[in-house]
Amino acid sequence: MKYSLVLASVIAVLAAPAALAQAEPKYTPAKTSWGAPDLQGFFSSASLTTMQRPDGASSLVISEEERNKLFNRNIYTRVAKEEAEDQQAVTSGKEKLALLTDANPDRAYNRYWMDPGADLGKIDGKYRSSWIVEPADGKIPYIKGNRSARPASSEEEFADRLSDNPEDRGIPERCIWGFTGGPGPVLNNALYNNNYQIVQTPDHVMIVAEMNHDVRIIPINATRNPNAVPKWGGDSIGHYEGNTLVVETTNVEPKQNSYIDVKGKVTERFTRASNDQIVYQYTVEDPARYTQTWKGEMPLNASQGPYEYACHEGNYSMFNLLNGARVFEREGRKNGMRKQIFAGVAEAKE
Repeated sequence: MKYSLVLASVIAVLAAPAALAQAEPKYTPAKTSWGAPDLQGFFSSASLTTMQRPDGASSLVISEEERNKLFNRNIYTRVAKEEAEDQQAVTSGKEKLALLTDANPDRAYNRYWMDPGADLGKIDGKYRSSWIVEPADGKIPYIKGNRSARPASSEEEFADRLSDNPEDRGIPERCIWGFTGGPGPVLNNALYNNNYQIVQTPDHVMIVAEMNHDVRIIPINATRNPNAVPKWGGDSIGHYEGNTLVVETTNVEPKQNSYIDVKGKVTERFTRASNDQIVYQYTVEDPARYTQTWKGEMPLNASQGPYEYACHEGNYSMFNLLNGARVFEREGRKNGMRKQIFAGVAEAKE
């Protein structure tokens, strides 16, 4: 009898920490003066995690060991490693890889100018292999063969374009909308300019992206105008559900290369998980592009805020671009965009 009582006491003591942990209250976000959850501040989406799950990743939530494998395979990690080897070769007097010389026309950016983040992203303290949570394979479910449904990358968009006038060039080159997607929809992460600022008033929410200083102004509890022309960033309407800001967006300007066309819809949810993090969730619906609705979630972590984004430094970029096209014409060369940023970097290995 005494043994049973002692054993029961020991079990109760051992179980107490777990019970206390389960009973800890959930995070309660601060409120604005008008009672809405306070989401204001500077945040960053910078991370080595990508929207789509990379080949070789076993699942959405991954272990420390698998994180290490994905980290070492990541293109930004490999760029940093190979440039460090190049610099070491120069320092030691050995023959260098010539990645960082001005004579290498395929090395437009070196790692110094990239700010993609230092690690894979975490939600609930666990590493994520991708932002997409549905479908289960972590891939965007494009309709097979419907190439026009996929947003063009900057390289694909610019290749083989004419250069007779500024209007011939792509939207990002003309500084109309950033090539990383700006403030969405959907928010994303890229090689740099991953900072955002969120500002709230009783009637509106504003999201400013560091990339190109693109802005979305979202009215709260407004009525959508069915006759509105397509807009950069889309036609967004917001409302609050408890501690979450919910934003529904349609009618995106087709030239934006968004994840939806004018008839598609993105539903975004912004919820503070802590003082330093907002969990950003999204649902993409567009039967013209995708075989099914797809969903994702990504952490937005507190940051120091955006820097100036000078799209055309000194206003010389467009002049130089068009002038360069004239040189190509005189030399009989084809004008287009080359594979520059990651040229010379080894392919990922398992």
